[in-house]
Amino acid sequence: MKRLVWNALDEQGRAAALARPVQARSDELRDGVAGIMAQVRGRGDEALLRFAAQYDRCTLRQLEVEPAEFDEAEATLDPALKAAMGEAAARIEAFHRAAAPRPVTVETAPGVRVERVLRPIARVGLYVPAGTAPLPSTALMLGMPARIAGCAEIVLCSPARADGRCDPAVLHAARVVGAHRVFKLGGAQAIAAMAYGTASVPRCDKLFGPGNAWVTEAKVQVSTDPQGAAIDMPAGPSEVLVVADAQAEPAFVAADLLSQAEHGPDSQVLLVSPSAGLLDAVAAEVERQCAALPRADIARRALANSRLIEVESLEQAIEVSNRYAPEHLILQVIEPRAWLARVESAGSVFLGAWTPESVGDYSSGSNHVLPTYGYARSHSGVSVASFQKQISVQELTPEGLRAIGPCTATLAAAEQLEAHRRAVTLRLAALDAEVSVA
Repeated sequence: MKRLVWNALDEQGRAAALARPVQARSDELRDGVAGIMAQVRGRGDEALLRFAAQYDRCTLRQLEVEPAEFDEAEATLDPALKAAMGEAAARIEAFHRAAAPRPVTVETAPGVRVERVLRPIARVGLYVPAGTAPLPSTALMLGMPARIAGCAEIVLCSPARADGRCDPAVLHAARVVGAHRVFKLGGAQAIAAMAYGTASVPRCDKLFGPGNAWVTEAKVQVSTDPQGAAIDMPAGPSEVLVVADAQAEPAFVAADLLSQAEHGPDSQVLLVSPSAGLLDAVAAEVERQCAALPRADIARRALANSRLIEVESLEQAIEVSNRYAPEHLILQVIEPRAWLARVESAGSVFLGAWTPESVGDYSSGSNHVLPTYGYARSHSGVSVASFQKQISVQELTPEGLRAIGPCTATLAAAEQLEAHRRAVTLRLAALDAEVSVA
């Protein structure tokens, strides 16, 4: 990890210190994904079966997971794992139900009622990766808020293994959250299938979930196509920024940094602290712990893009964090909650020495599908609201129109929209005529 002193850097140096690993949308990637999209749209299931053989190295008879496969997955899964997934699902459900949007009704003037009503997105597509490792937790994080929102059809895609079956834990998670249909599909072809539909895979209105560069590019392409589908958020590699003071435990900080570094070689981790001694201790601890990790090679590649940044104060550390806008922000300082009000941009925040980022990934109840690559400046993580549409409603009585009609007519006239103005003044004249006749 590169060691830097923030106040010794000029503006260009600071920008470089907080730069993410380059995520190039190369012509090869764009064209490759576009080619997959075209084949799925043109040849449907035939193309999907061929891609399964090419990329997942499995021969499929059909794309959809059959009921018997769910039963077999249940039978082979470790009971302890099933119990842990059940516990996590219950906490995810508890938090997401409590945080879900509520209908609103407000009388903004006498006789003027304005409302917000909620409607679920009818059909949603969830993508659960299974590249270097299956991610059943992602199925829980996506499926539970979709179920709470009331989506009529929840479609889930996850790559098949070489034996032609989906990971048993992913299938169990899909059953726990009530996914209606599950397909053995991965990569850009899964995104294309859910966005445009095939004979087997239903077309979805909005797509959710993380993935590799091909999946991310596919989501970008379908989201900009009027015939495609909406997506949850822009995404990039996983990342964490830790703000720590001199009293922080180096072993804890190092473990949190490595928990993100092991995600992938393009992940990034940053430690920001006013304590030079802590930075030194964490650097040594990272080396010691990394050597014992099964995914040490992946973690070391990520650490090459990572930083140890010395600042002059915790105030400055928070300023650096807000500028970076991390996916995960850990405040491992004395009285961490006292600093929470100063946090402006982060996907999810973890307070104190006893709150590892891992609990947010799995079992605290919050969602781990979060904006990365600086998008936390403008985007939020997945929630029940992500699976809903918020529709405004207004209803006026005659008295209500008398109350706000003149204001409306004046503003319409200022914008030279005469038909808008008349839509109000004609009604006001009709009300005046009724009064005069009476």
